[in-house]
Amino acid sequence: MKIIIVGAGEVGYHIAQKLSEEKQDVLVIDKDQEKIRRVTENLDAQALLGPGTSPGMLKAAGVGEADMLVAATDSDEANLIACLLSRNINPHILKVARIRNREYHEEKDLFSRDLLGVDRIISPESVMVETIRSLMKVPGASDVVDFENGRVRLVGITIKPDSPLAGRRLLSFRGLEGKVLVGAIVRGDQVFIPHGEDTIRIGDLVYLVTKPKEMPRGFGFFEFQSNEGRRVMIVGAGETGSALAFALEQEEMSVKIIEKDAHKCTALVEKLKRGVVIHGDGTNRDLLVEENVDGVDFFLAVTGDEEHNILMSLLARALGAKKTITRVNKLSYISLVSVIGIDTVISSRLSAVREILRYIRKGRIISVAPLKGEHAEVIEAEALETSDIVHVPLAKVKFPKGALVGAIIRREEVIIPGGDSVILPGDRLIILSLKKVLQRLEKLLTVKLDYF
Repeated sequence: MKIIIVGAGEVGYHIAQKLSEEKQDVLVIDKDQEKIRRVTENLDAQALLGPGTSPGMLKAAGVGEADMLVAATDSDEANLIACLLSRNINPHILKVARIRNREYHEEKDLFSRDLLGVDRIISPESVMVETIRSLMKVPGASDVVDFENGRVRLVGITIKPDSPLAGRRLLSFRGLEGKVLVGAIVRGDQVFIPHGEDTIRIGDLVYLVTKPKEMPRGFGFFEFQSNEGRRVMIVGAGETGSALAFALEQEEMSVKIIEKDAHKCTALVEKLKRGVVIHGDGTNRDLLVEENVDGVDFFLAVTGDEEHNILMSLLARALGAKKTITRVNKLSYISLVSVIGIDTVISSRLSAVREILRYIRKGRIISVAPLKGEHAEVIEAEALETSDIVHVPLAKVKFPKGALVGAIIRREEVIIPGGDSVILPGDRLIILSLKKVLQRLEKLLTVKLDYF
């Protein structure tokens, strides 16, 4: 698949990195020499120096023969122009645009086939807001990914020294069959699909597949608390922070937002109905103490400065905040923050990748979500009548080692499977797979499931 990416910033570079690792034919366009050098020196991808809004540049990049264009610059307008020009050069190209301005999202007809013809809009910030809201519904979670409109939930739990799960073998969780399945474990930089004899260790990020309505309250898996009267403190009134404040207000939570830009404070005060807006620096210990950070249920650090976000979250945790959620985009930081005491990390870059990967995979793939650390993915696929995996017990299906069926969705029924579970035609499958076996899994799915 030939993919052209316009914009080699954090989002564009990260998408290019992911796709090049998957052996896709990737070409990146950017007008910044340093960004182009970063691509050529670190990625197995081509790169061109110049504006992605230039018809000549797009033609030189081969947009006429490309399968897909991803416009991921920091400018919404540049992204829209790149998509419009690409459509005129190649009417069949799939166009994906990163759009941050909330006003554009409200004008649905703007992206219709007759106007701009954008096939998919990506808003990492909006996805982050939804991710945070999901995390707040499962207070003990480090990561939450929903499938089938929330009917199946993948929950990542970081194992702390006082966790009742630390040191337990998977075989010890008798009684949870059909309710929860340990689908993957992230241990340091490694990810593996566990077996019954494996033991959960301190520091592991354990991914569980479960049905939200039947999440086990015992066995120490999750923390639960009442939704009423929850107090939230947000630092950062940018796109993400403001959208979060609006969303949480609608859920009748007590929201307090700290922002050091006076103009942003003024704009937010005019829009919020009950939320309290404070002009100040979230790294100021005295300010956090004065605003009673020790009484908040959730402390959200979502400014554009990830170093400050990490510092503020550590400070808030030390001062008594019950749970911290921290915006961090640098992958090199993500694997380290849990070690230093950060509860949960969110990333706009990972959010963007989760949104775009569904268009890259071969076959009848409904959606794809990379796990934290990106060494594994969760794939939602459909089983067809022509497949060899239907009408036989799962234990007899020859999935690649490192791939696991985490859930079977059959019309209104959600099945957390065991070895004797049987897949039927039309079932939707939630499959966890290590990155190193993805190509073999895709080949199996493409051939066995008669993908188009």
